[in-house]
Amino acid sequence: MNRRKFIRQTGMASIAGAYSLSGIRAYAATQKDRVRVGIIGTGMRGQNHIEMMLERSDVDIVALADPDPRMLADALTLIKKAGKAEPATYPKGNYDYKNLLKRSDVDAVIIATPWEWHIPQAIDSVQAGKIPGVEVCGAIQLQDCWDIVNASEKTGIPVMALENVCYRRDILAVYNMVRQGLFGELLHLQGGYEHDLRGVKFNDGVTPYNSGAEFGDKGYSEARWRTQHSVNRNGDLYPTHGLGPVAMMIDVNRGNLLTKLSSVATKARGLHQYIVQHPKGGPNHPNASVNFKLGDIVTTQIQTANGETIILTHDTNSPRPYNLGFRVQGTEGIWQDQHAGQFNAGLLYIEGKSPKAHAWENPEKMLREYDHPLWKKFENQAVGAGHGGMDFFVDNAFVECIKRNAPFPIDVYDMATWYAITPLSEKSIAEGGQLQYIPDFTRGKWKNRKADFCLGTDY
Repeated sequence: MNRRKFIRQTGMASIAGAYSLSGIRAYAATQKDRVRVGIIGTGMRGQNHIEMMLERSDVDIVALADPDPRMLADALTLIKKAGKAEPATYPKGNYDYKNLLKRSDVDAVIIATPWEWHIPQAIDSVQAGKIPGVEVCGAIQLQDCWDIVNASEKTGIPVMALENVCYRRDILAVYNMVRQGLFGELLHLQGGYEHDLRGVKFNDGVTPYNSGAEFGDKGYSEARWRTQHSVNRNGDLYPTHGLGPVAMMIDVNRGNLLTKLSSVATKARGLHQYIVQHPKGGPNHPNASVNFKLGDIVTTQIQTANGETIILTHDTNSPRPYNLGFRVQGTEGIWQDQHAGQFNAGLLYIEGKSPKAHAWENPEKMLREYDHPLWKKFENQAVGAGHGGMDFFVDNAFVECIKRNAPFPIDVYDMATWYAITPLSEKSIAEGGQLQYIPDFTRGKWKNRKADFCLGTDY
């Protein structure tokens, strides 16, 4: 049943009714033809979102906030090259974004800042009446997750987590297969962030990536802030790419709930070795004496209310090809990906449908057959978009939901739940792998909320 039909049949003609399903009140009375957007954080990821917004005829970028003059200048160059009006800028320190939020001509903001700023800035945004789309990471502390839920519920302003991997083409095809019952009843899922980021975490502060052994004040882009998390923290620091897609497949927060987790970590060796072996580093480089706390591979086991299990892997400090390690396994079959987004890579077995019993098949034929309607509709627009087209879909959903006064497909409860994995995994590792209980951020509403991610929507 699509969302419009559901609302119509249950007599909830207004968006206030629709949001009563999730506890968020109405945030606008009428639909919009255009969305006026502010960008908070104009680094590499923020610039990706700017590029997506510049492709749209229904979005005006009216303001930018970033204390980094280099990144702000790069963002302004993108906008100028697109022939769009120059936005107002807020470059005066870390808190100048609050002046952006005071503007009456901003409907929504995209937050693409360092991780520790995500939730504070999202809270400031909803309190200012602006609708935030928030880039993904993990929470710094568990209370942050409650704080953003409470702020969104109190103000009535919705929040969207901009988790693009939920829209990866092969992921949505598998999701389509799950919805049509090809895997039977789901039992076990896996995902993670398995991505060699050593070159991102260290550089020379002048040229992008793979160019040095510096971080912090001497680093470039993410190396200025991201690497410090590996110094200070030991947990799954970036859980949402792996968790988001599989959570949608088993209806988490929509008839299902994450309940408990346990995490363990390997020893930390990769970042130190990278510094020592790098031509611009070496055993005598000052950073060779840094003690990195983050284990090279963090493994988290999660239990659910409906009896499925999930394994998440965080692996960013080792030499490895990129792969998010997805696995979807049910009573009738199993899919495992081997390379992001490619239909012809991976393994598939569906009992009674695969050509040979007990033998893997190439998934391409079936994934193409079950290609999700969203990809069929928007394939041309997605071509050339960031991250293999995923960025188009997540930004499109953000804008279209605001225009139509529709609930976000990835909402504040999802954001809080997924973000919570990080501090809970840190606590579990610190306690020798002890079980941690995952809060119900919906406060019981998960039992009646409808599973409607990418079902019957045209955005």
